[in-house]
Amino acid sequence: MARKHIFDNLMRESAPETAEDGEPASGFRKFGAARSISSSIDELARQASKLAEGETVIEIDPDLVDRSFVPDRMSIDEDDAYHELLEAVRERGQDTPILVRPHPSAEGRYMAVFGHRRVRVAKQLGRPVRAVVKTLADIDHVVAQGQENSARANLTFIERVMFAQQLGELGFSRETIQSALSVDYQTLSKMLTIPKAIPAVIIDAIGPAKGIGRDRWLDLRKLVENPKNTPIANSYVASEEFAAADSDERFNLLFDFLNGAKSNKAIRKGLAPRINRTWAPADKSVAATIKNNGKAFSLALKAKDAAEFGEYISENLDSLYEAFRTSKKEATGD
Repeated sequence: MARKHIFDNLMRESAPETAEDGEPASGFRKFGAARSISSSIDELARQASKLAEGETVIEIDPDLVDRSFVPDRMSIDEDDAYHELLEAVRERGQDTPILVRPHPSAEGRYMAVFGHRRVRVAKQLGRPVRAVVKTLADIDHVVAQGQENSARANLTFIERVMFAQQLGELGFSRETIQSALSVDYQTLSKMLTIPKAIPAVIIDAIGPAKGIGRDRWLDLRKLVENPKNTPIANSYVASEEFAAADSDERFNLLFDFLNGAKSNKAIRKGLAPRINRTWAPADKSVAATIKNNGKAFSLALKAKDAAEFGEYISENLDSLYEAFRTSKKEATGD
């Protein structure tokens, strides 16, 4: 550990805060040789620290890595962030190792503490996952898992709420949950009022809701916990309109519905059929999300070939439409 301090003091008097891209959040930025030397010294310091603590990075077959015993995501959909990670690892390899522990009940296997998406990416690319293996008790596992997610800010508010609730149900103390989420007692208390008032079926139906923060969820809690609104909310989340929307839209639809912006006739009246589906080729080079509400049709493309494939479709709309009209005539016999 002493060597780490020597390296740190060599480059600066105290460790500055860093931005997400690894550059100092304040002070001067290093360029050229100075930046290269600094990076090399920092890397040597990190490696020295890992070796001193018996924590070395190894490569593991991702099929040997099981998920954490406490899930922290409500959805495992391959969103934009996942595809960006996939392409980054495909192009330059896995920069940051995951943390695993020897599986507590399955010899020869591991349990992921954090880095679940990197495990999925490694599995999809058919390559080993780089990991630090460390023996951890359950309490240390959940604290490390929660703090890593808090530091990366890649969990939504409601996912953090549900993570906290699960920890409580597993018997972890309030102090442990606060440490895992890096929140104080009052904040945690407010968070835990949400799953107490909003039935799990409604929260699950809404999903992770990336754009919805604490205040909006607390406002929804007040609406749902009204005894008259609870059965209405349960019915509405089963409607076709609700199911056809994305997660943020589902939250807003339910909120507006309960807040009086829509009448209950929306459920009884019935809406035009909506169809949502996804498509991707075997190599996952492009992914399509298709939405059809009967009045409008949208096609959203993601991943590596999205822009190029989208341009190809745009440039060939005339021929595609003529092919569609021809096939329609043949089907009807006109």
